[in-house]
Amino acid sequence: MVAEPRAPSSQTLRPALAPAAVLLPVLVVLLCIAAVFALAIGPARLSLHEIFGGLTGSNETAAIIVREIRLPRLILSLSIGAMLGLAGAGIQGLSRNPLAEPAIIGTPQAAALGAVLTIYSGLADTFSFALPIAAIAGAMISMVITLAAVRRIGGVTSLLLIGLTLGSLAGSAISLVLSLSSNPYAVTEIVFWLMGSFADRSMQHVVLSLPFIVVGAAAILYCAPAYKALTLGEDTAASLGFDVWRVSILTAGGISLGVGAATAVAGAIGFVGLMAPHLARPFLRSDPQRILVPSALIGALLTTTADILVRLIPSTSEIRVGALLAVIGAPCFLYLVIFRPYRLDN
Repeated sequence: MVAEPRAPSSQTLRPALAPAAVLLPVLVVLLCIAAVFALAIGPARLSLHEIFGGLTGSNETAAIIVREIRLPRLILSLSIGAMLGLAGAGIQGLSRNPLAEPAIIGTPQAAALGAVLTIYSGLADTFSFALPIAAIAGAMISMVITLAAVRRIGGVTSLLLIGLTLGSLAGSAISLVLSLSSNPYAVTEIVFWLMGSFADRSMQHVVLSLPFIVVGAAAILYCAPAYKALTLGEDTAASLGFDVWRVSILTAGGISLGVGAATAVAGAIGFVGLMAPHLARPFLRSDPQRILVPSALIGALLTTTADILVRLIPSTSEIRVGALLAVIGAPCFLYLVIFRPYRLDN
């Protein structure tokens, strides 16, 4: 009896995809190209020669534009985008939910609340760095409350539920502040800040946020092997020697530090943490350990490209990066929900 030929599976029909060995160099090259454009594009266009002269200091006018205006903006877009992409991959690996993003921990909302309260009180006008410091403090308070509650209850699910609760509470508090504010200028400033932007940032903002981002990223990368083990379930991961509670704490702490600092200096920038892992996943299948670094690079590429686009799109005032990414990210989110629901293997 001759066996009937088997229909080709979806795995067979898929085209051969580039492995991580090819993906990483391609992303690095794209980031270098985006970085050059970010330094060149603006109200005053610069050539490659002028960019080099600005970086080295041989061209005094270009040095002011590059070093004081565009370079801090570039460093922030790269580091914040990388942190958001890495945080998204980390929380998806921890929760085993491809629709999870850093906001599920509640840290961005808490950081935003700290900044909003500073603007509302007028403290941001008297002390320029009061806003980022208050935002970082809000993120830290949120982290402490979350970790204290998780320590008492335990489990990844409780971590996510507590984070969602705190995030919802912070979001409601922001709405309350906006409704109570009698100063229209403060309301306008709060709304613009919540849209997210890298404009008008200096090296002092880089120095303030970068250490937190580095520590937060290191904590998530340290948990990479545990994310792979968690694909088999919490019990199996525990039997393989991974402390699931400790992994949850490190992941939540890393996201709180990194994303909190990112929100503190750039405002609310959403959808990067959701989109970056999904853009990397087709090349790396369902390995949550290998997906971390590519997600960080893709996140940096997304935010830097968006920051270039807001300078190119004609408008009376510069479009906010967070608003542009939300317009792009919302359709992507709908696509993920409708056509690829809760799947980590594609």
